[in-house]
Parts: sequence; C-alpha cells; structure tokens
Amino acid sequence: MPLLERLQASKHVDQIFISHGSNLYIEQKIEGLVESLPIDFLKNHWQKNNQLIFVGAIGAVVRLISPFVRSKENDPAVIVIDSKAKNVIPLLGGHKQGGESFGNELAAALEAELISTSDSFIERRIPLDCFGEGWGWKRGGGDVDWRKLMISQSREQTNIVFQSKGSKLWQKLTGCSNFSFLEKKDSISFDNINLYIGQENFKICSWHPPSIIIGIGCVRNTDLKLIQRAINESLVQNGLSPFSISGLATIDKKNDEAGLLNLSKKNEWPIYFFSALELSEVKVPNPSNIVLNEMGTASVAEAAAILLGEQGGRLIQEKQIYYSNADEFGAVTIALVELTTPFAPHKGELHLIGSGPGDLEMLTSDSRRALTRCAAWIGYTPYLDYLDSIRRTDQVRIDSKLTFEKDRCEYALQLAKEGARVALISSGDSGIYGMAGLALELWLNQKIYSRPLFQVHPGISSFQMAAAKLGAPFMNDFCSISLSDLLTPWNQIERRIKNAALGDFVIAIFNPKSLKRDWQLNKAVDLLLEFRKPSTPVAIARELGRPDESLEIHTLETLPFNKVDMLTILVIGNSQSVIKNNKFLTPRGYFP
Repeated sequence: MPLLERLQASKHVDQIFISHGSNLYIEQKIEGLVESLPIDFLKNHWQKNNQLIFVGAIGAVVRLISPFVRSKENDPAVIVIDSKAKNVIPLLGGHKQGGESFGNELAAALEAELISTSDSFIERRIPLDCFGEGWGWKRGGGDVDWRKLMISQSREQTNIVFQSKGSKLWQKLTGCSNFSFLEKKDSISFDNINLYIGQENFKICSWHPPSIIIGIGCVRNTDLKLIQRAINESLVQNGLSPFSISGLATIDKKNDEAGLLNLSKKNEWPIYFFSALELSEVKVPNPSNIVLNEMGTASVAEAAAILLGEQGGRLIQEKQIYYSNADEFGAVTIALVELTTPFAPHKGELHLIGSGPGDLEMLTSDSRRALTRCAAWIGYTPYLDYLDSIRRTDQVRIDSKLTFEKDRCEYALQLAKEGARVALISSGDSGIYGMAGLALELWLNQKIYSRPLFQVHPGISSFQMAAAKLGAPFMNDFCSISLSDLLTPWNQIERRIKNAALGDFVIAIFNPKSLKRDWQLNKAVDLLLEFRKPSTPVAIARELGRPDESLEIHTLETLPFNKVDMLTILVIGNSQSVIKNNKFLTPRGYFP
C-alpha cells in the first residue's frame, strides 16, 4: 500500500495535504486529499499541539518551515518521513509537543527506524519534560525552569525529586540513577527540589497526577466566568494546581447547563453526572433542606465529589458558595475531594498485546505500535524477556509470576484507571487462551465512567506458527482444545474432544501436559482412537519461535508422551490428513 494510504489507514493522519504539482506523482486518487500551496498549508496549521508529518527530504522541509519557527513553546511537532518510509525523524517539538513519542508510534506502524538526536534518546535518559504524559499527568512550571532542568540532566548533575501523588514505578528505571528522591522525613530543604510530582501549586518544574475532584452545584444559567472564578479561588485557597483536577461532579439535572458544559470543554475536564437518588445516599457534613426541596437531594457539590471519589477520597474543602460579581450571573457551590489514588480513566489505555510465539519478527506491527504508546508493560517474566530489547528507557517493566493472571489484570486495569497507558502482555494472541478475556470481564465490571480505553491487539498464535512450519494442516475445518482443567471441568473437555473427533476436525491441543497434570493427554488420545485411525498424523511443536524450537511428526499410536510439556502444541490431523515429503497436509478438496 502506498505510504499516504498506509498513514490514512492506520489513522495516524486526519487530513492529507499535497502541494500543487506533487499530485502528478500519485498514481491514484486518495480520498480526502487536499491540494494546497505549502505556504498556505503552514499558515493555517502552524500552531502548538498540532503534529505535522512531512514526506520528503529534510532540507526541503527545513526551508519550508524556517519562516514559521518561533519557539518550542509555540511551534507544532514536525516529523519527517522519507518517501520509502524507511526513516522517521522528529524534527521539532520532540518533547513538549509529543513529536518523539508520536514518531515512535509511526516508526512501529511503518516498520521504520526512528532517528532522533535528543539527549534523552541518545543517552537513554528519562525525558523528564514529557514522560509524565504516559502516566496521565499534566505538566506545570515555567519554560525557563524546565530548560534549566533538562540542561542539568544532560550534564549528569544530581536532581532532587519529590513525589507525593501518582505511581512511583518509574523511579525504579535505570534512567533515574542520577536522581535523588526526597521523602518528607528527609532533612533536605523543600526549596531545593528540582522536580515536584503532586497536586500542590509550586512554581517549579512539576508533574500533576489527577487527584482533585471538584463537586459543583449551581443556580440555573450560572455563567462560565463565575464558575471558573469560583474554582480558581478554591484551588488558590487550598494551594492546589488546576493541572491536578481529575474531573467535575454534579447532579444529572445539570447535564444541559451551558456554563458547566463549556467549562468542561474549555479545560478538558471530564464531567460526571449522578442522580438525586445516588447523591441522597451519601453522608455529607452540610446537608441543605433548600437543596433537598429543589433537587431531591440534600447535597449536590459535596455528595457528588464524595461519590466520585469513593475509591479513596477525602473532603478537603466543604461546600463554599460563590456569588456573582457585577459582570457575572448566578451562584455556584464548590466542594473539593482529594484522592489517594489518581483517577483519570478518560486518559488511561489498557492494551492487550499478543506478543507472538517468541521471535520479535513474529510481533505484529499493530502490537509493536501499541507497545510504543505504553508507559508500563505488565506480563509473565518470560514473555517480557522476549520483548525487552525493544523496551525504551522510560517504559516500566512489571514482572508477574505464572498463575497470577487475575492479580496481573487487576493491577493493569487500576493503572489504566489512574490515567496511565498500560500494555498487558500475553504470548501468542491474547484473545486465544490469553489475558484478553479475564481483563475484559474485569473491565466490564467497572462503572461505565470508570472504564479506560480497552483495546485488544491480535498476535500470531503458536498454532498458526505450527501450521506454517508443518505445511498446511488446517486447510479444512479445525478447532483448538486446551487440556488444562484448572478452569474448565474435565468432563466438559472430554465432551469437546469426542465431538471434535466425531466432526472430523483437525485439532490443535494447547496445554497438553504439565508436572501436575500428567494423565489428561493419555486420556485424550484414547478418546480420539475410538474415532480415528492409529495412523492419524500428530505433530509435536515445541518452543516455536525460540532458540530451542523443535518439530516432530508422529501418529496417535506412536506419540511419545514423554516429549510433551506445557511448551508444546500438538496438531492432530483428521481422516484426510497425510504426511508427504515430511509435510503435514489436510487437503481442502480441490482434487478428486
């Protein structure tokens, strides 16, 4: 597929512009293509928070954009890709505008190489000025202070970090070796901190996890200006940063309140609505009969904030009423709740990754792209080992033991609810005996407003790779059966084996034998022999895609049970399956 169409299909672009004359080199019309002079395109789209992809030579791009370049605070991210999509180069806005992160995603999707000359990329340091975005945090502090901090980091000077909120998993990364992490009990002066991570509004380099909920009640048609002023005054009074706001909470009768809706949109604060019945069940310090008569609940601001923060919230500002000034209209009530654990499911992402059989070449580009987005990778240790060579310095690895699947899923989901981008990794395809089902069950059990983005990324299953290595065993109807009776009763597994045999399916057997489950495979073979010939071909495929890979072909009658373990996939042919020239074939029926 041509490069422009690939970018469009992968949803990396929402608009494609092409200069007059360049369209001569496009063989077919691309839907949504806009012809424009480069100067006009840049005039209309040169603004911060935009990410511009140029296809062509770096020199030409530099000459095009040079009249527009002003500062790293105001320029967009600029990324250059060569016409063959071999290299992806973040040219401007690598950190502040997300160019390097976006470039990583592009490189993964296009199977290209990312070329970056930034200090953090070359020296494998934590990019302090942008790493928090992967955890769902917002950046605060002045540009001058951030510039000084990044220069200090590049000189390998020790920087003091204090963190009061948010996940501290990142502190264990090797790229943090030059940081000194300050605890409150330490004697070092708080004034000497170089980087602060928390909810308070210090005028230094800061990352702010979403830990403050704002409960709001207001008179009908209260204007945005008054609501914004009330929130600002509440935050200042409590020494809090507006970047720490998790969201707004109020009664559902306000779901058409223009001031609230515009405030939510303007500040990108999600707004959560609760019914009068839900709010009436919350114990609050300041119930009001007036509010009860008007709204059907004795509290809106306090009750809504407390209810949204039910996973661990503390009311730090009881309701305060703010009345309108001369140029404002209405009245608004504000209450604040502080969360122990950040809450930003609207930012969080839970990606279910199928890493394939083991070899990185078997990792799909879709899975690789998702991995580049994620701040945290969670999985069983051997699976993480297979992928570790492509893990960046700023990506946390969280190892888990076998049989701890539920704990693994719950932890991944919790991090995603906090606003983090998380990869939950299985081998093969996560939707085939992997983590996707359990993770989805847990996700569906969450309240709708607590659900982060949930996406399953397909991987290459071991039975698919076994088929490719063996020849063509699955050319007709087939099924897969796991012999593990840890979660599925054996009598049910037994029925499935019998029915598969009766239906003449080719069968892929997963989890055939372990140290504790050493009789099930023998029983399964006995069942199959009731319906199939002893000469039916059986392939033993072990550790596919890994250094100790092995393939052997036997029959139901001669299957060596001692060579089978949990790292093995068995492929059992049907009545038509044959072995010819050491190739496993199940004919489709093209020839008589």
